[in-house]
Amino acid sequence: MAPHELAERHGLGAIHHVAVVVRDMDDAVRFYHDTLGLDLDAVVPIPSDGVRIAFLPVGPSRVELVEPVDPTTGVARFLESRGEGFHHVCFEVPDLAAALAGMEAAGVELIDHAARRGAEGPVAFLHPRSCHGVLVELIEAPGGPAWAALGY
Repeated sequence: MAPHELAERHGLGAIHHVAVVVRDMDDAVRFYHDTLGLDLDAVVPIPSDGVRIAFLPVGPSRVELVEPVDPTTGVARFLESRGEGFHHVCFEVPDLAAALAGMEAAGVELIDHAARRGAEGPVAFLHPRSCHGVLVELIEAPGGPAWAALGY
């Protein structure tokens, strides 16, 4: 099967965002906004994940800055062990449950076996062990089946 056919089978769309872990959100926003000139959409606390995130659009995608606010979270451990920098890439899919089922059937190790609430819609993560060391997030496109189920 050709690569584009596999991407279509899994429902992979555009890159939704690329996430960067930062120690200091205000300092990072100043760089991405004031130095690079990216607009700042919002800074949002995500208490369930122990982080604060900022969204900065660039073309059809976004840069997502992630600052851990709880030292016991995976993001905080990532920051301590690896320092600031690239954290994950997020692809948009039309149906998250179908994408997860297809990925699992293809032998991909899932972190999330079902959609959970994310800042911008239903999300799920694929384990870096299956993705050549990269944490991959999938986000369901607006209006997909998981939106109503999760109360968006």
